Amino acid sequence: MRRVLLVDGYNIIGDWPELKALQGSDLEGARDLLIQYMAEYQAYTGIEVTVIFDAHMVSGLGKKLQNYAITVIYTKEKETADERIEKLVNDLKRIDTQIYVATSDFVEQRVIFASGAYRKSARELRTEMKQIEKGIEKEVSKTKKSKIKTKLPITDEMAEVFEKWRRGKR
Repeated sequence: MRRVLLVDGYNIIGDWPELKALQGSDLEGARDLLIQYMAEYQAYTGIEVTVIFDAHMVSGLGKKLQNYAITVIYTKEKETADERIEKLVNDLKRIDTQIYVATSDFVEQRVIFASGAYRKSARELRTEMKQIEKGIEKEVSKTKKSKIKTKLPITDEMAEVFEKWRRGKR
């Protein structure tokens, strides 16, 4: 089953405290941080992520970018993220696809729910993201603690040096 998460970018930025604090002084930085979080989310969960930003914050023509391994869409002028999300839900709707929409916009939640997609509030997405970050930390820690295995009779220190060389680190 294909799973897709559509994220209302500015809605999430306006809700998550760490992004909201950044929004006033560095909107581009807030967008980049959200994209980074969503790339981690996609890598960890396997759910395809598309982040949609309204054009009213960035003038010009609509754009679709591949950033990390996720899709980032900037809507056209006078097109809202909500409109684009509704269109994407209708375009992606298939029997073998589960579509989730992350937004805390109540009206949008009702519209997408009526279209057959599942809603995910900004708070729910943030909670999931925090759990994912903990899971990533745990896996990294476990990987670091796992003993380097080799078939050669060498000391642990030498095995570690060879492993660093193998990974291109000095």
